[in-house]
Amino acid sequence: MEYTHLGRSGLMVSKLCLGTMAFGNSCDEKESHRIMDAALDAGINFFDTADNYGKATHNEGITETIIGRWFKQGGGRRERVVLTTKVHEEMHNPYDGPNSPSGLSAYKVRRHLRDSMARLQTDHIELYFMHHIDRSTSWEEMWDVFEQLYRDGLIDYVGTSNHPAWYFTMGQEKANQRHFFGIAAEQHLYNLLTRQAELEVLPAAKKQGIAIMTWSPLAGGRLTAAGFESMKARNEAGQLTPAQQKTLEQLKQFDTFCKDLGVAQEVAGLAWQVRNPYVTCPLIGVNCAEQIESSVKALEVKLTPEAMRQLDEIFPRMGEAPEAYAW
Repeated sequence: MEYTHLGRSGLMVSKLCLGTMAFGNSCDEKESHRIMDAALDAGINFFDTADNYGKATHNEGITETIIGRWFKQGGGRRERVVLTTKVHEEMHNPYDGPNSPSGLSAYKVRRHLRDSMARLQTDHIELYFMHHIDRSTSWEEMWDVFEQLYRDGLIDYVGTSNHPAWYFTMGQEKANQRHFFGIAAEQHLYNLLTRQAELEVLPAAKKQGIAIMTWSPLAGGRLTAAGFESMKARNEAGQLTPAQQKTLEQLKQFDTFCKDLGVAQEVAGLAWQVRNPYVTCPLIGVNCAEQIESSVKALEVKLTPEAMRQLDEIFPRMGEAPEAYAW
């Protein structure tokens, strides 16, 4: 396993981060525990979750509960993991009353952290994320509560997720004025098929030393052999839109590229992420323990500058603003 600093922080994390959204959904508790054991055995020390992950009908913290029971087994499981969770979503807690809707008020952040730690069976969270932007709550209020949680020893770092560059830059400036570390990481949608983050999010984060953790690194499965075959079948059935047909042509070229490279499409897609200078680590979502091994293979793939150039030809770079669109 390879390790890297989380942005400008001194914290070292694995170049792959285990995503846990499937736990309690497509993965039952037993398989979820096998996945976490396999990840830890492979050297993955970075696990990501959220308070609303789990069964989709009600946000009941199912995924956090599954992880907490795994920690409870002992054997150094909790001690070896750099753990993240997130706050923002409605959790259908009857005691939240009018404060139940999504948001990042100081009241909600403190209460939901307490609930997350109880489910996770831990007394602290290494990296606590604002799951989505909350334009109705000021940065002053948010930094007040996050700073207090840090001083209380309940969290080590704060992160943002799905935040535009201008907004997390504003937040970081507010933190700087308070002489607080501020934002350690931003989670953002980024993959070979979705490169809009290159316009402003990635360069803004790099300039400020904010780590980038990418979600959906394989484009929701489209950058896998199974996703490619599914798309071909849909095309033969006349079910693709013109835009989807264009994507299919890119995936055909990607398939050829991967065959020439001698690796599976999902491995190449992750290899591009771990060799991307903007990316700290991709969030890997797996449905069985065996998929951990194939994910780790991405670290063994050495993409040459020529290979990276070929991928940019297949999936054109967005480039940085304003050059990307102004001239």
